[in-house]
Amino acid sequence: MNFYQELEPAVDATAAMSEEKTLSVIDLIVNGGTGSIVIIAVLFVLLFVALYIYFERIFAIKAASKIDKNFMNQIRDHVTNGKLEAAKLLCAQTDSPVARLTEKGVARIGKPLDDINTAIENAGTLEVYKLEKNVSVLATVAGAAPMIGFLGTVIGMILAFHEMASSGGQAEMGSLASGIYTAMTTTVAGLVVGIIAYIGYNHLVNRTDKVVHKMEANAVEFLDLLNEPI
Repeated sequence: MNFYQELEPAVDATAAMSEEKTLSVIDLIVNGGTGSIVIIAVLFVLLFVALYIYFERIFAIKAASKIDKNFMNQIRDHVTNGKLEAAKLLCAQTDSPVARLTEKGVARIGKPLDDINTAIENAGTLEVYKLEKNVSVLATVAGAAPMIGFLGTVIGMILAFHEMASSGGQAEMGSLASGIYTAMTTTVAGLVVGIIAYIGYNHLVNRTDKVVHKMEANAVEFLDLLNEPI
């Protein structure tokens, strides 16, 4: 009994120490001071903006990439049979960049091929601009978020060392260390937001490139159709 009685206080002390070392994310943010809270709030706003743009663009690009596999075959049949109005109607009923490029080409049938090609290229430039709408914001967030987080850490370090200097070098190491690792939370938050935005940006660029390649392939196929002997 004496052994267990002596052991219980030691266990309680160990549990108390582990309890003291446990710190939640919310505590880290709140204990960082007003500057840290403001910077974390800015990073949360940037994260929300990045996620909103990513999901909005991914759905838009997914919708733009959908097109009937028989679309160009139907266009070929209509153009070959001289049914240009039917070809225009089919393009108007198909909501996709490929259909809009084809419609520009069909509307200019009878003009020189260079004019048709120029019209398709101009329409393609506009379609690519629509696909890339707000994507550059993700790149900006990916670069700015880590720097904003690092700014919060630098501010926290300055305040921590200022406190130590103000106390004549007599500041407690525990208090100083607490202020430093609390300030580091802004860097972690900035890196997390930056990584998410960077991955989202690259994924959108990859998906956009696939749609652009599909547009180019269909434009070439349409021009080849006009070059075929009647």
